[in-house]
Amino acid sequence: MPDFDVVELPATDHPAAGDEAPDFTRPLVNDEFWEDRTLSSLVSEADGRTILVFTPMIGSFVGTYVWGELADRGWDEADAQVVGVTISTPYAIKRFLEEEECPFPIFSDPSNDVAAAYDVVHDLDGMEGVAEPRPAFFALESDMTVADAWVASEWPDFPDYDDLEERFGLA
Repeated sequence: MPDFDVVELPATDHPAAGDEAPDFTRPLVNDEFWEDRTLSSLVSEADGRTILVFTPMIGSFVGTYVWGELADRGWDEADAQVVGVTISTPYAIKRFLEEEECPFPIFSDPSNDVAAAYDVVHDLDGMEGVAEPRPAFFALESDMTVADAWVASEWPDFPDYDDLEERFGLA
């Protein structure tokens, strides 16, 4: 039995297969620098699909676990581009990428507006005005169409990564 409560999260109206993914501009951080980028420009430059991964704050157990799992599974070498979104600042993200040797670029969204546009906001423990993204994965085609999505329905919740790899065409 875990030493924490598993909480059922409210249903979302997140983008689903066939929907157009919301575009946004935010600082995109890699291990060398960051710059403002639009999701649409990143997606249009990709060879194949883009996998957009929402995680809670960088350094949290859930965020660290998700990025470690994706790196261990070799998603950085898959036939898709993997990019993240979190509420953390560019400074925190850059430090995390360096310390964890994480190979994925991550958008900084301290306002949580991107998570709100994707309807994947998670209010933290009933604290008024404190929220972050819940874990969520969106497979995007080059025209910004959502091919498939997985969004956490409990807290904490992780996807079946083998299933995601198959569904997203990474297997």
